[in-house]
Amino acid sequence: MDTEAELTRRGRSAPGPGEERPRSASGPGSARSLARRGLQALPTWRGAAALGVLCTVFLLLFSNFVVQPFLIPSKSMEPTLRVGDRVLVNKLAYRFGDQPQRGDVVVFDGTGSFVREPAAENPVAGLVRGAASALGIGEPSETDFVKRVVGLGGDDVVCCDAGGRIKVNGVPVDEPYLYPGDAPSKVPFRIVVPLGTLWVMGDHRSQSRDSRDHLGEPGGGMVPVERVIGRADWIGWPVSRWGAAGPRGGGTADGGHG
Repeated sequence: MDTEAELTRRGRSAPGPGEERPRSASGPGSARSLARRGLQALPTWRGAAALGVLCTVFLLLFSNFVVQPFLIPSKSMEPTLRVGDRVLVNKLAYRFGDQPQRGDVVVFDGTGSFVREPAAENPVAGLVRGAASALGIGEPSETDFVKRVVGLGGDDVVCCDAGGRIKVNGVPVDEPYLYPGDAPSKVPFRIVVPLGTLWVMGDHRSQSRDSRDHLGEPGGGMVPVERVIGRADWIGWPVSRWGAAGPRGGGTADGGHG
């Protein structure tokens, strides 16, 4: 038997029993292979980052022009809206000629009506805060409010009649959304709403600072229609409260709008 020939053949093929298989320089555990896999993974991470940026930009554009989440920070709209609810504000509701109606729950910028012009803030901080608020993951702006429309421009709004109800244009208003046990208002008032503005109130009247509290201030508590951001149509969070943002209501006792 030619032992040398046998060893030569074995060396060119598989190793014999007890012999260690030599490692290839291009095997799965080699430095070259690891480097190659790293280079292949790099575009994947870049793609994921680019996708994340595109999704964020899309959400910001969507919230700025179509539907914006809004975090409810106070008890002023209970029981319709609770602290921690995230409502979805329909920004298209009044964009094509439609106007707010009595009973609508609206989100608006209260600058000039509910609050004074805020002091200038750091531009970067303002951008971050605005983005977080637009995505519904941060506190809303200190100038943004959510209330219910009770009076429209030209309406004569009075509190209260002999039955303790608010009257609009001489007709009592049916308000099924009021917080249980709350009076329509403990503060008497009579106001003719200027054209182009709204008289707004919270559903939890005893816990709400609304148009009533700003009567003697510049703007008189009237919200200009152009300051309305949108209509709060749906509750998006928590899941247990998914659905429409409470009853619209706000009609007169006989079912009309007065």
